[in-house]
Amino acid sequence: MRKIWWKIACVCLLVYTFIAGILLDVPHVPALQETIRNLYFHVCMWFAMMILFSVSLYNAIMYLRHFDLKYDVNARQYAAVGIVFGMLGYGTGAIWMSYTWADPNNPAFQSFSAIAREPKLIGAAIGLLVYFAYMVLRDSINDMDKRARISSVYNIFAYAMLFPSIWIIPRILPSLHPGQEGNPALNTSDIDGRMRLIFYPAVIGWTLLGVWITTLKIRLKLLNDKKILS
Repeated sequence: MRKIWWKIACVCLLVYTFIAGILLDVPHVPALQETIRNLYFHVCMWFAMMILFSVSLYNAIMYLRHFDLKYDVNARQYAAVGIVFGMLGYGTGAIWMSYTWADPNNPAFQSFSAIAREPKLIGAAIGLLVYFAYMVLRDSINDMDKRARISSVYNIFAYAMLFPSIWIIPRILPSLHPGQEGNPALNTSDIDGRMRLIFYPAVIGWTLLGVWITTLKIRLKLLNDKKILS
């Protein structure tokens, strides 16, 4: 029970997120209306992505300090799951913007061309592409020690690129995305107390789900390596 309590907590928090996020009342914001419920998915998945990338960075640094290949395996798997959450966050954000940013009076192509120049979308795409390049670089090197060293250094570089592409540059340029003056969903002006009762558990639930998936991928990777060595 002591080993699986966090998995039980993950399931309970996500069930609570889905049920409460759909059924409980939300503030009436004319520009968002019921789409504001996507906050529990889009923003929370991005928070989970950042946490997973941070854990991947930690393991990359630990490998460079101790040269233990288990840290390299951990860094790779946390980055892979982080990319998945990033893509889910990007997709839910794209769906959200199609309801809130697109001009219903203009043709769809014209609205899309205007939204496609949104700095937040471009920065998020750049951040994810940098991590995609990390995966391609890592899997293209056959030597295990060389692969671990190069990919660990690149992991640090990718994490350093993540902040300007997602958090800094989009706030310098004019943007339709909320949170231009601070962190979206963390300011008291962004969401009220009712939504915070769901938002923070959702962040924890999505993060625990990411960790759960990563631990399974790590175990599978170690089992495959053991079969190859045997």
